[in-house]
Formats: sequence, C-alpha cells, structure tokens
Amino acid sequence: MTSVQGTAMDIPTADGVADAYLAHPEDGLPRPGVLLYQDAFGLRPHLRSMADRLAAEGYTVLVPNVFYRHGRSPVFDLPEFIDTDARPDLWNAIGPVMQSLTPELAMRDAGAYLDWLAGSPFVADGPVALTGYCMGARLVLLTAGTYPDRVAAAAGFHGGRLATDAPDSPHLVAKHVTAELYFGHADEDASMPPEQIRLLEDTLTAAGVRHRSEVYPGAHHGYTQADTSAYHREGAERHWAALLDLLKRTF
Repeated sequence: MTSVQGTAMDIPTADGVADAYLAHPEDGLPRPGVLLYQDAFGLRPHLRSMADRLAAEGYTVLVPNVFYRHGRSPVFDLPEFIDTDARPDLWNAIGPVMQSLTPELAMRDAGAYLDWLAGSPFVADGPVALTGYCMGARLVLLTAGTYPDRVAAAAGFHGGRLATDAPDSPHLVAKHVTAELYFGHADEDASMPPEQIRLLEDTLTAAGVRHRSEVYPGAHHGYTQADTSAYHREGAERHWAALLDLLKRTF
C-alpha cells in the first residue's frame, strides 16, 4: 500500500464541465488508469475513499460526477448514512436525474473521461480499466462496448437491468467488447434477476468475450457502499478481491 494524493478536478465535456475526484499514488509516477463510475447517489466521501483504496494499490483513479448537467457534487441532499427505507423521498429527486442520463449522453461523456485520462501525466500509456457500481455497472458495460480499443478490463458490481428486452439494453454491446469483464451480482437484487444474469452470460459467451460472472450470497443491491443500509461487509471485501485480481492480471 502506498501513500495517496486526492484532488478535485474539472473535466471538459461536449456539454459542459464535469467535476471529478482524482486519486493517485503520491509519488506522481504514471500508473494504470481506472475510471470509476458512481452509483445513483453520486460522487461523495465514500466514493472518494474507494478511489483512495484503489490508488493505494498502485492505480490512478478518476471518479467523475456523471450527473454534472444537474450541478456540481453533491447533486443531492444526502444524509451521512443513506437508508432509502427511512428516506423514500430521495428517489423522487434521484430518479429523474438518472433517467435523464441517456446512453447517448453517457457515452459522449465517457469519451471525454477517457480523453482526460489519456492526457494525464499520472496515467500510464495504453488502455484503462473500468469499475462501476449499481447504475455505474451499466455505464461500465456500455463504455467497454463503445470504446473497445481504450478499455483493457471492466468490472461491474450489483448492476441492475444489464440484460433486458429494451432496445438499448447494455448487454447488446457485447459483440464489440474486447476487454476482459467481471460481474459481481447480488443474489437479493430484484433489478438483476436470474434470467437477466443468464442472458448476460449467454450473450457474452456467444460474443467470445472473456468474462466471469458471480452471484454473491446474502448481498443486496448496493452491497459495496459502506455509507448505505445495503452494505454487506463480506460481499464488499469479496468485491475488492475480485477487482484487484482483475486489475493485477490486466496491467
């Protein structure tokens, strides 16, 4: 583990400026880049701590506020500990913002994030890795399929609606993916039922994508997020082991 430096950044995009958090080893040397996609609650202290943990393992990690069109982070008025059962009103604010981030807009932004990483002195030359949580897992899969030559590895955790019958379902980009993929599903997640997991796996296999898909027992949607009521310590630590294994085998 190495000492880490964290910095607030602004990333120019075609539609404005996305505020972001950058974490990298304190020595400032170029390291493999990782683009970390947020969950629905957005860029906040817990996600910064996750970026710091990754950076301490020897990576340069960028966490953009993907909701920047609605303001700088924090976009929502979140409690220190997020329990949506106690605060169901949160979804009244979050839902419309999530829906406004269409795949087209998200992938236009992804190009800007990847360009920024490619131009950063803290990032080593070559493709980067992706990791994403909840809605971020959708963005991971879409980015890997939209920018295949720029993504070496990608992981998604407790993602929802990754393989549906919608015309813009993320699994449909599988034929373009060249990265190695990993998915850690929650077994108590209504947004990613067994039939969607099977469809995702079958589609990736048919497309010849190197991948591994696992279901974490006892885990709910959001199990990696320690500042929420969905947190599941065993699942979260398993996620770290799987993610770091993927990165170490990639870079």
